[in-house]
Amino acid sequence: MEIAVLGAGSWGTALALVLADNSHKVKLWSHNPQQVQEINTIRSNERYLPGITIPETIHATASIEDALEGVDTVILAVPTKAIREVSGKIRETRKQPLTLVHVSKGIEPDSLLRISEMIKEEVPPELLAAIVVLSGPSHAEEVSLRHPTTVTVSSENIVEADRIQDLFINQNFRVYTNPDIIGVEIGGALKNIIALAAGITDGLGFGDNAKAALMTRGLAEIARLGVRMGANPLTFSGLAGIGDLIVTCTSVHSRNWRAGNLLGKGQTLEEVLDNMGMVVEGVRTTKAAYQLAAKYEVKMPITETLHKVLFEGLPAKEGAELLMARGKTHEMEDLTNILNEHGSESI
Repeated sequence: MEIAVLGAGSWGTALALVLADNSHKVKLWSHNPQQVQEINTIRSNERYLPGITIPETIHATASIEDALEGVDTVILAVPTKAIREVSGKIRETRKQPLTLVHVSKGIEPDSLLRISEMIKEEVPPELLAAIVVLSGPSHAEEVSLRHPTTVTVSSENIVEADRIQDLFINQNFRVYTNPDIIGVEIGGALKNIIALAAGITDGLGFGDNAKAALMTRGLAEIARLGVRMGANPLTFSGLAGIGDLIVTCTSVHSRNWRAGNLLGKGQTLEEVLDNMGMVVEGVRTTKAAYQLAAKYEVKMPITETLHKVLFEGLPAKEGAELLMARGKTHEMEDLTNILNEHGSESI
C-alpha cells in the first residue's frame, strides 16, 4: 500500500519508518525543498532524527498534490497550529474520500476544539472516510531506533481504527485500539502541560518527590476536565493517559519537559522557544486548557499556575510555592467526583 505522511518532522519521519518497515511505500511531504532533497539523496533527516538512515521506500516531496495522489490513507503529522492550513490544502486538492490519521497532540485556543474537530471544520464530510487519532507514550527518537513502543488508535469508525492498527503494528511498534476518541485526544494534549510543569520543578532542583506529586495531581486534572468533556475516565489510566504522561514528564527526549526545565533555570518563555527551535505544544495547549477550565468550571490549579508563569510574568519558583500553599483537600474527592460525573455503572 502507498501512504502519504504530511509533515517530515521527527514524528512524521519516525512513523514513515514504521510504515516502511511494514513493506508500505511512503510519500513524505515537507514544505522545505532542502529537507526533501536531503531525504531523497542523502537518505537522512539530520535536523530531526540525526544518525537515522531513511530507506528507499520513503520518497520525500515538496508537492502536497504529489503526496496525495493515488493514496487513500494520510498521516497528518504537523503541529497543531498548522492543522487548519494543511487540512485546507487537502480540501483543495482531493476529490475522493480518504482516511486521515492525525498524530499531533494539542487543543486550539479560543475555539477550544480538539484536532479531530478542527479537521471536520476544514475538510468536508464527503472527503472523509474516517478520522483516526494515533497517540500514546512514544518518542520519535526511540521509534526510529526500533525500540519497543506501544500506542493506541481511536476513531468513531471502529473498522478504520482496526485497519490503521493493522497498518502500523509490528514486532517493535505495538498498537491497541480505544473507542474513546475524546479521552485519547484530551490525554495526549493535556499531558504536555504537566510535562512543562515537571520540567520546571526539575529546573528548580526540587527532586523526584515534587515531580511524582505533580504528575499524580496532574493526571487528576486531566481526568477531571476530560470526563466533563465526555471522555471515559478509564482512558486516563491507559496508554493515552498515564502512559503518555510518564514518558513526557520524565525524558530528556520530551520537548515540553526540556522547555520547562529551561524555564525553571531562569530563561524567559521567548528565550526558551528560540533555543528549542521546534514546536512546544504544551505552551499553546496551556492557554486552551486554561480557557476550557473556565468554560467547564473545572478546578485545574497546575494549569492555572502554569498559565501565570507562561503568560502573566509569574516567576517559576513563586508558582511552585503557590501550589504548595493551596488549602487542604481530600485526595479521594477527585475520584468520587470523576465517577459521579461519568456514571460508575458505565465504567
